[in-house]
This record gives sequence, C-alpha cells and structure tokens, in this order.
Amino acid sequence: MTAKFTAFVSGCLLAGCAACASAATPAPAEPGLSHEAENAVVKVFSTLVHPDLARPWAKAPPQEVTGTGVVIEGKRILTNAHVVQYASQVQVQANQSGDKLSATVVAIGPGIDLAVLKLDDESFFDKRAALPRASSVPKIKDAVLTYGFPTGGESLSITRGIVSRIEFVGYNLGISGLRIQVDAPINPGNSGGPAIAAGKMIGLVFSHLVGSENIGYIIPNEEIELFLKDVAAGRPYAKPAMYDELQTLENPALRAYLKLGNSVRGAVVYRPFEGAGPTPLKQWDVITRIADTPIDDEGMIQAGDNLRLAFQYQIQKAAHDGTVPLTIVRAGKSQTIRVPVPTHRPLLIDFLAGAYPSYFIYGPLVLSRASIESLQLLRQRPAAGGSVAAALGNPLIARLGDPPDAGHDELVVISSPLFPHALSKGYSNPAGEVVKAVNGTPVKSLAQMVALLRNLRDEFVTIDFDNIMGEALVFPRAPTVAATEGILTDNSVRAQGSADMMKIWEAK
Repeated sequence: MTAKFTAFVSGCLLAGCAACASAATPAPAEPGLSHEAENAVVKVFSTLVHPDLARPWAKAPPQEVTGTGVVIEGKRILTNAHVVQYASQVQVQANQSGDKLSATVVAIGPGIDLAVLKLDDESFFDKRAALPRASSVPKIKDAVLTYGFPTGGESLSITRGIVSRIEFVGYNLGISGLRIQVDAPINPGNSGGPAIAAGKMIGLVFSHLVGSENIGYIIPNEEIELFLKDVAAGRPYAKPAMYDELQTLENPALRAYLKLGNSVRGAVVYRPFEGAGPTPLKQWDVITRIADTPIDDEGMIQAGDNLRLAFQYQIQKAAHDGTVPLTIVRAGKSQTIRVPVPTHRPLLIDFLAGAYPSYFIYGPLVLSRASIESLQLLRQRPAAGGSVAAALGNPLIARLGDPPDAGHDELVVISSPLFPHALSKGYSNPAGEVVKAVNGTPVKSLAQMVALLRNLRDEFVTIDFDNIMGEALVFPRAPTVAATEGILTDNSVRAQGSADMMKIWEAK
C-alpha cells in the first residue's frame, strides 16, 4: 500500500518531555566559553495552576516545578512554554546565587514550546550578557553541550554529546518545525536550557524520547528566531502551513495510474484541505516543486549537505502574503500555482492552548466546550466496560481532526458527573458525553446552547446526546432553574458559568 503522510500533526509527536530522562553524566565546558555560558543560564521556579477539566469552575492544585532559562537580547530570558504555562508565579535564580527574582511571562508560544520572561529588577542583566546564537543549524556529529539545572542537585549541570539527527516534525497544537536530536543526557529541570556548539547557542533543550537512553531534543535557533520575530511585532506566535493530506509517489501502480513519466518526482495530493476556503489543489495533483526546490518521491527536499527534510519545511521560507508557490503536474501537464498557507487550522475540537475552559452549570448539569484535553473525561466513566461504551461512537473520538461544519462550530461536552440532587435521580454519569440537541434543537456551540436554555419556556428540558449507547436527560425546567443556586452553594461553586457564558445567560 502506498505510504501516506500529512502536513498536519495534532499535538506533540514526542513521547515525553525533559522531566522524564535518565540520569546525566556531567561534562566539562569548552575552554573560554564556560564563564559566559554559566553566567547566562538561570534556574526557573514556577507555580503552575492548570485547569481542572472535570471541575471547570475550579483549578487544579498548584504544582511547583523547576526548569532552566537563558539570557537573550533585550534584557529578557528565554525558556520553554511548558515550564511557565499556567504559571501563577515565576521566579528566576542566577547560577551560584541565593537570590530569587520575580519574573513575568511576556510572550508564550505553546505550539513551539517557547516563552519569554521579563524581570521586575532589570539590573540583573547589568553583569549578564545575552548568549550569542549561531546563524545556521549545526551539522550531524557536531559536538554539543547542554546546560541546565536538572534534579539530583542544586548547581548547574553541563552534559556533552553530539548532534545525531535534524528533522522537520510536529511539535504541538498542529505546528511543525525543525528539531535537532542530540545524544547528550537530558534530565528533569533541563527544559529551557541552552545547547551550545562551536562556541554559540544552537537552540533550547525541550524534551526527550521516553523509554530510550540519551535521545534528547533541541528547538533550533531558526525556530527561535521566528518566534522572537512575532514577539517583536506584538502578535501571537503562528506559522504558515499546508494541511492537505498527501502521500508518497513510490508505488509503481500509483505512478502508472497517474500516467506519469519516469522523470516526474513529487508528492501526491490525496485530499486537498478546504478548511480555510477554496484551494487550487485537486486530488491526484503531484507537487513537484515548492518555490524553486524540487521534491522527491518521498515528499522530501535537499535542504543542505547531507540534510533531507520534509518539503513543508520550505513553507516558512517561501511563504509570502499567505500563499506559497508550488509546481504541480495535473493530467500530465506541469503548471505553477499559489496555494494558501493559513497560520491556523480550524478544528471542531481544538486545544485549550493555555486558556481555561468556558463552562455553564444548569441545575445538576455541567456543560463545557470540548477540547483536545477533554478526552480525559472519558476515563471518568464507570469501570467494567463503561469507558468503552462511552467512547463508542463518541464525537470526542470520532471527530478528532475535523473542521467546524454547517451543523457545529464546536462540540459541547458534559464535563462532570451530575451534581447530587433529586433532579439527578436515576440518571447514570454522563461525563464525557457530547450534547446533540436541547428540546429537539441541534446544538452548534456552547454559547448557542446557553442561549437556548435561557430562552426556553417549555415545561421540560430534554438533553439528547450524540452517542450509540446512552440515555437522554429530562428535567423540569422551572424547578431546575430554581435549584441551580442551591446546587452551586452546596458544592462550593462560586459562579454558575465562566464570564463569557454568564454574559449570554444574563442577556435579555
């Protein structure tokens, strides 16, 4: 069968983050670089308060984590997004210092796992210069040093390795980018520390491969520069991308079916992406070039000496005014087109991306906007096959990766078991169920459902779910509305809904 690949990757492809690697073996720094690098590396202390998806009116208990950061130009500190995302407090501590200084997250890009910190006391930078960054990616087998503050000690740790692989892969939130693989040991707390080769920083440590020894990953400077460019422009981090489904052109039968000559090389369009509007691409188009760069039958380009990358890497270089030039072969004829490369793929079930979930409570029922993170709600269903039944046909599973459509802007999910109350008698736990309709009216979004509930004048409220195995919920409307305040009080819930949903509920 023809190998198939897609330009869209949902979520991070890594099996784990830097908090799960094996123990490191310290290595000495390069002569002449030690003091400069050690002076620029800081330890980051964060108090993280994540959302509690099963109790969206509340937050999860605070979690204390540590990571690493590095001084960059503009009196700033660069670190990983996962070190400071959802942070209620951030502090930094210089190497060989006992003082912790308050910091503020001024920019964050969860998709590429980068964040920028500013300090309240900028005199910290008077004696700490920015670490110089290399202008090009390193070569395979180049020696590399990683700096950080891993667990197992308090002082700065330095480990040695080599660059073993460079690829263009998925990071997070559907964003792809360059990634450097090294064999330098990476440990808990190394996240956000610099990797240095030939006397200059080549990127930032951010993860490792779980279950393997000494396979660590670096975000290279090229991706860092794109992130900092967006920060300087005051806009959220985003990258242009193709989300079309593609496949390789290696299979002889596929080549014969498309009537292609032996000289044609490229990637085959299997399903054009139309989620951002009309596209000039059609099924069975063969993409042979991106800008002036030829594409081979595996969808790869030659990006340098001994460096082959997925052709989508060239998008971030060739994109202009939201499009990228492609040469295609269609029905045996070559032509050049410009294809839209949006910076966001609209998704029916999207990521929270650092936000807290919107929610609304109606009697004993807790409603929330479905997100990728909502998948964990299915685990709350009763054991002995309950979780299997909950997942069977559930749109949280079946519609992952789908764009919004005419019937749905988003999905509405029941995020919690029913609150204990006489209104809940006899109903099973609906947590993880997706709402299909209210009194027969299809539900398109959480905001629309709240408006439906607000405007109802019927004696009963019926909630139908989009599932194969399950039940409907029926509540008496007036008693349910009247009981809501008492249910909130009994369960120590401070607000009936998030601010955006309450604005709708309280509107006339």
